[in-house]
Amino acid sequence: MISDSRYTTSMAFHSMTDMTSVTAKVTRNGQVSLPAELRRRWRAGSVLVVDRGDYAIVRPIPDDIIATLQGAHAGPGPSSEQARVAERESEVEVRSSKRRTR
Repeated sequence: MISDSRYTTSMAFHSMTDMTSVTAKVTRNGQVSLPAELRRRWRAGSVLVVDRGDYAIVRPIPDDIIATLQGAHAGPGPSSEQARVAERESEVEVRSSKRRTR
């Protein structure tokens, strides 16, 4: 993991207050050990390393991705009836546009 602060400032979706830089050694075999604090907080057995050319991004991969995503996009949405009405309206529009093109 790179600890150079000029790279952490380029990620616009994070504020500087919620970022922490750590230095990690790379072994001869290319292995990097993550500090225990990160391993405990992430609770992940593996990480995704994204090569951005002159720096890398390390992201935790949850052990159970499906369970992690459950409810992630939950929120108010259309009711079943509203969804049916919208689908019917789009079908009518498709049919009428096909008739016009014939």
